[in-house]
Amino acid sequence: MPVPQREFGHNAVSKQIFTIGYEGLDSERLAGILRDAGVHMLADVRAVANSRKRGFSKGALGASLREAGLDYTHLRSLGTPKAGRQAARAGDAALLRRIYCEEVIDTAAGQTALDELAVLAAATPLCLLCFERDPSICHRRILAERLAERGFAIQDL
Repeated sequence: MPVPQREFGHNAVSKQIFTIGYEGLDSERLAGILRDAGVHMLADVRAVANSRKRGFSKGALGASLREAGLDYTHLRSLGTPKAGRQAARAGDAALLRRIYCEEVIDTAAGQTALDELAVLAAATPLCLLCFERDPSICHRRILAERLAERGFAIQDL
């Protein structure tokens, strides 16, 4: 079901941030979901934007999204450190959160990157991308929560 269109930018009534995991999707389905939700930009928040899954490495993903009329950006600095990725694969959301917050989001560089993400998300309908289908075991949930503290509504696709 499509998400209702909202006004974005400085005069927005409600700022919206979307999140999605590409696990189980192909790049065409991903683009369709994003378009149906009214997303204009995909923010890839993987530390390593390579994938064994066809079409989801940085170059191929960016190209297919541009062909579909969507913008793409890779925000490597907001990716999960290796230990956090291992915790996510093990399904340990608490350990993932601790590692991600300590090593990324609660650092000066992490705050700067989060500020930049908030500016992008306020300017255009934006979706955070990582691999995990379940946002509760992915660092994009933490990013979305931090953006919610800044007035963004969260929508998992």
